Amino acid sequence: MTRFDSRRRVSTYTSVWMPTDDATPQAVAGYFGGGISSGAGLSNIDKISFTDDSKSALSATLTSTNYGLAGFANSGVAGFFSGGDISSGRTNRIDKITFPADSKSTLSATLTTARYLHASFANSGTAGYAVGGYGSDYISSIEKLLFSGETISTLSATVSVANEGRTGSANTGTAGYTGGGANGGYTAVIDKITFSSDSRSTLGATLTAAIAYLASYAYSNVASYFVGGRTSAARQTTIDKLTFSSDTKSTLSTTLTVATSHHLGGMSNNAVAGYIGGGLIGGGTQVNTIQKLTFSSETNANISATLTNSLTHVAGFADSGVF
Repeated sequence: MTRFDSRRRVSTYTSVWMPTDDATPQAVAGYFGGGISSGAGLSNIDKISFTDDSKSALSATLTSTNYGLAGFANSGVAGFFSGGDISSGRTNRIDKITFPADSKSTLSATLTTARYLHASFANSGTAGYAVGGYGSDYISSIEKLLFSGETISTLSATVSVANEGRTGSANTGTAGYTGGGANGGYTAVIDKITFSSDSRSTLGATLTAAIAYLASYAYSNVASYFVGGRTSAARQTTIDKLTFSSDTKSTLSTTLTVATSHHLGGMSNNAVAGYIGGGLIGGGTQVNTIQKLTFSSETNANISATLTNSLTHVAGFADSGVF
């Protein structure tokens, strides 16, 4: 099934510049925004260049300090940070980072429900989704930002469990997946949102453990990876793989470099690698580490670049380029 036409195809090249016959090449990079560090909210945004895994800090910042937010991207066009917790409490705000200028604006559209510790994913080229989370109570609703008009609607479909600390990623053009979370107890359930109908189904496959505060990223058309997190017993190093063709789950022999939890930021350079940033490790220590899973070998390692702050409750998204 063709996901994109010849002029709007997500690049699978690792080069910043991809020569084409009829398009201007676009830079590709991942972004980590917001978070909380030593009890203080953050507004800064770090950028990871996919060409050399180097980090730079954007001059643009979020509208205010914000943690527990979520991120999704219309690749090649813009990335969006939705919801979170700001100084006045939960927010329904959506900040937009326009590619390739990396300028920030705040949408006039807002989430219908202020939420944080929620999941997100995008059907790149069409819409982004904010899923579940916590506001004044646990949330089961799913909101959709239509990229063409930057308008928000609420789906009639809801997730199977109202909770916080879930994660999400997508097979662009087909479906988004969201799993895990906590609402007093933990869950291993994975829900699937089919983009053509915006309907929700619950997979027979489940995560290896009932878990929350994990991250995920996707190799579009191939698989989503659910990474780290915390069970009722301990932080985890596990990486679960959900294969899109069959919606079946396996667990990689590869693990995280250290057991890591607490609303990690996740993003991917499609067809190349997935990244998580920050998190909480043993002893309640916040870290600035960036871990990278190379899709071809399914091996995981820390990159030499680190985030500007040691933090948790950070959001991530990626620009893989659109031509």
